[in-house]
Amino acid sequence: MAKKLGFTPDYAVPPGRILEKILAAKGMSKTEFAERCGHSAKMVSEIIAGKAPILARTAYEFERVLGRPAAYWINLQALYDTRRGEQEERQRLEAAGAWADKFPVTKMVKLGIFPKPVDAVDKVRKLLDFFGTGSVEAWGSMFEAQEGQYAFRRSQKLKSEPFAVAAWLRWGERLAESIECAPFNASRFRDTLGQARAMTRIPPEKIQERLVPLCASAGVAVVFVPELPKTCASGATKWVGKEKAVILLSLRHKSDDHLWFTFFHEAAHILLHGKKDVFIDENGLEADAKEQEANQFATSTLVPRSAWTRFVGGGHFSERAIRAFADEIGIAPGIVVGQLQFNGLIPYSSRLNHLKVRFAWAESEGQAE
Repeated sequence: MAKKLGFTPDYAVPPGRILEKILAAKGMSKTEFAERCGHSAKMVSEIIAGKAPILARTAYEFERVLGRPAAYWINLQALYDTRRGEQEERQRLEAAGAWADKFPVTKMVKLGIFPKPVDAVDKVRKLLDFFGTGSVEAWGSMFEAQEGQYAFRRSQKLKSEPFAVAAWLRWGERLAESIECAPFNASRFRDTLGQARAMTRIPPEKIQERLVPLCASAGVAVVFVPELPKTCASGATKWVGKEKAVILLSLRHKSDDHLWFTFFHEAAHILLHGKKDVFIDENGLEADAKEQEANQFATSTLVPRSAWTRFVGGGHFSERAIRAFADEIGIAPGIVVGQLQFNGLIPYSSRLNHLKVRFAWAESEGQAE
């Protein structure tokens, strides 16, 4: 069987051209045709030139005079309008190539966010579809409005790229749509954090399957989202409506101490701060009042301050002492190591790093293990 080849013309034929040929075949002048239809010769000339459309009423008049069904003329006009619209849309998309080049499209394709674009125009189209915006101008207005809501905990060394961050946030938001959540309940979410804390000791491959439904029962969608190039983000928090919060976790540092600190840090934003800001955390040292509050919440939730003071007061940070303390307070020993390093009590190059559990993304890079 012969293979059919698709053909999409890059031009649009005004229906008036066909009208002109039909009039010529019938030997009817434009003036006579206009009189028969009850219109001016000028209007007919404008239709033939493509400057005026064939309206539904006009199509029925053409049907009576020329014997061609009204649907014929209406369909010709619709096809012309569609072709012309496609041409104009392609021109708009071609002009947006520089905008599309600001996104890490190669990595987004590799992660399966959308199929590989066939050309520059298709790249713009796929990005607009991904963001759910009708045009680059609409995306710009939306991004500018949201950019002021982004609350970054920035590092002096790491500089995130806003376009990459916007794509990462949108990806997490889209993944969160598939997580069914109960209406947000602050009291219930606080209760779930105690259960989440106990999960620091379970095998890493079990964390996602247990943490996600637990938090969803309190109205919080937890999404594990690999970082995109130049996002430099460990986690983020945003609200989707008034009844659903989203926590994004990137596993950026790929160790349990960073993962759990980031999770409880983001949980603090949900419980303690407003629903309008979008918090994006880079694990930097610069922190405003809200970030300091979230840091303190995460630290004290993971390691109660009274127990911590007693432990560090002893000054014994051997592997045996760390394991015993972690067992006593019910958390993973890697978290204790991370706290000791953050407070400058042991070096980051410590041999005790082997107590930390390491994470890696599965081959799909959308599943933590």
